[in-house]
Amino acid sequence: MWLLDKLLGKVIARGALMVTDHDGKTYRYGEGGTTAEPIRIRLTDRKASGHIARHPQVGAGEAFMWGWLVVEPPHDIRDLILLFSQNANAHDLAASGDGAMKAQGPLRKLSEKLLATADGFNPRGRARKNAEHTYNLTRRLYELFLDEDRQYTMGYHRREDVSLEQAQVDKKAHLAAKMYIQPGQRVLDIGCGWGGFALFLARHYDVEVTGVALAPDQIAFCQERAAAEGLADRVKFHLMDYRDVTGRFDRISSVGLLEHVGTVHYPEFYAHTNRLLASDGVMLSHCCGRAGPPGHTDAWTRKYIFPGGYIPALSELVTQSEKAGWQVMDVEGMRFHYSLTLAEWYRRTVLHREEIVSLYDEQFYRMWLFYLAGAEQSFRYGKMVNWQLLYVKDRAAIPMTREWIEQEAARLRAAQPAPAWSLDPELREAAE
Repeated sequence: MWLLDKLLGKVIARGALMVTDHDGKTYRYGEGGTTAEPIRIRLTDRKASGHIARHPQVGAGEAFMWGWLVVEPPHDIRDLILLFSQNANAHDLAASGDGAMKAQGPLRKLSEKLLATADGFNPRGRARKNAEHTYNLTRRLYELFLDEDRQYTMGYHRREDVSLEQAQVDKKAHLAAKMYIQPGQRVLDIGCGWGGFALFLARHYDVEVTGVALAPDQIAFCQERAAAEGLADRVKFHLMDYRDVTGRFDRISSVGLLEHVGTVHYPEFYAHTNRLLASDGVMLSHCCGRAGPPGHTDAWTRKYIFPGGYIPALSELVTQSEKAGWQVMDVEGMRFHYSLTLAEWYRRTVLHREEIVSLYDEQFYRMWLFYLAGAEQSFRYGKMVNWQLLYVKDRAAIPMTREWIEQEAARLRAAQPAPAWSLDPELREAAE
């Protein structure tokens, strides 16, 4: 415990933390005499403190997953991660994107960058394996914490008190409006997920949509949905790498895709999509992003949640797209929205703890909580944002001013039935 004790003594300057080691000895850190209730954690295994201190990239998350670190009620893992994020800049230490403590020495930073770059190498076979790791989990899991349309990206929270379902409808309307879609066009949705956005476009526009993704169960689910809605003749879904798509499209969308492309593949992504798009076409990209310079994905997230994933800085997207001949005509930085989405995903995950444990096990459940809680603090208190960019080849492809976006989004919102909080009676009851 001596190493962790030394580390925590330097890190915790704000708030209060009490740690009870496996032998029953208690340590206190932070503001003495504070009236705030301290966060109390128990280390249940004699190896826990050493593991956390010696492996700052993954140690805290793994200790929580394995049950070696227990947060005592009334607090939970979200509170603990928030405590560390509030102390992130103390004594040259920072909270990583997953909320774990991370030393920032130059050698460690260089090592992390090299490992992240290697992890971002995603040839076709590896890209499919990574996609299956992330998105081919049990269907029921996603039903338990996502909205009814299975939107696994940021909701557009026009107000903080809207339901998750409404925020996701508003997100789809906002994205669709930006694409400036015209009747009869062909649309390519790269990384189509469970098909929600592609089907949304087919319902609201006279267009043909092609969706591609790499997770087999996602594509099977997309095809089932298209058939059930009578849209299978207008929306086609394929289990395919975007690099294997051929043809010509008037509009291209990629929602939550660039995080999985890998920085070394950005030139390939922009060059290939440029070939696919018509000369007067528009490409829309929505992705998680950094409000700052390029960085790297923390080791815990790479290992357990998004292997091969990377959240890009705006400079990386603009620089690489320009090299491929794109013109960036619109950029929107979406602040705080994802933190609200993630907070609701966390709440729904906790609400369905027993079923998630029965589907997987306690370790998976705790891993999922740590992921959601850490991501939430990164978007709420850190420098994570969402980028929405419009790319064109011809500047005349979109109107001169942005009024069309809000006008069309309002039309789409009005045409869409107001969603219920959820089809799940437990969630409806909790919301009311």
